[in-house]
Amino acid sequence: MLPTVDFCGLTLTRLLIGANPFGGFSHQNCERDLEMKTWSTPERILETWTRAWDAGLNTFVTNNETEHVINTTSRYLAEGGPMQWIGQIAMRSYSTMMDALDAAKAIGASAVYFHGGYVDALYKEQDAATLAQWVAHAKALGLPVGVAGHSPLVHDWVNSLDLVDFHVVCIFDCGSLHWGDGERFRLEDLPLAYECIQRIAKPCIAYKIMGSGRLDARMALEYCFDHIKPGDVCNVGMHRGDKDDMVEENALMVEEILCRQRRTPIHPVHMGSDAPFAS
Repeated sequence: MLPTVDFCGLTLTRLLIGANPFGGFSHQNCERDLEMKTWSTPERILETWTRAWDAGLNTFVTNNETEHVINTTSRYLAEGGPMQWIGQIAMRSYSTMMDALDAAKAIGASAVYFHGGYVDALYKEQDAATLAQWVAHAKALGLPVGVAGHSPLVHDWVNSLDLVDFHVVCIFDCGSLHWGDGERFRLEDLPLAYECIQRIAKPCIAYKIMGSGRLDARMALEYCFDHIKPGDVCNVGMHRGDKDDMVEENALMVEEILCRQRRTPIHPVHMGSDAPFAS
């Protein structure tokens, strides 16, 4: 097992495996989307989770609405798969967010968080009341609950409300995609996101740390673990269609990075214009 942390009462490895590649969400182009989705059959998804478990990861993240992915998630958990599921919750397929949460609980979610597009919209409207209702329902189900978001402004707002248990912080401010404005990946966003993680006392999951394949994996992982808090984790999607042993390779890199940190602790400081990725 990779090093773990107590994350809202759950024991999580510091590297989680995500599912955007499974659903064909490459954040690159339509051809890449189709390639990923076509490759990601239920059998290959199940094999990837088995290999992730064998490589030392204990938790995966998927959304609740991509049909072949959520069906495979349900099958995996029903058949006693050992990994924990953290559900990214949306409600395009449900009448209400409460119904979506009920379904995730029934499938076997260990924790849930609300899709960043929804939380971005609540921030835009300053609608704390709706978020409070969603959070209360998740907590009534006994689920640790968090929010995703595509901008530090969104997370600072949610953090000021003191409603959720954890934050899922996008390292690139790419929420523009959900408003029909296309993909947006700018290096100037990266230090701002890690500064946001540092000032939020609650545990965080960093995601899109590689800019959806735009950054070198080792460089991005090293920078992430040097700049998130000791109790935080990162979530990385892994497309084995590119490289069959990608899961094992990423796990080994994280093991090496965390081993180095234990020998020489990193104390994150304010990241100004001299940050390695700053533009």
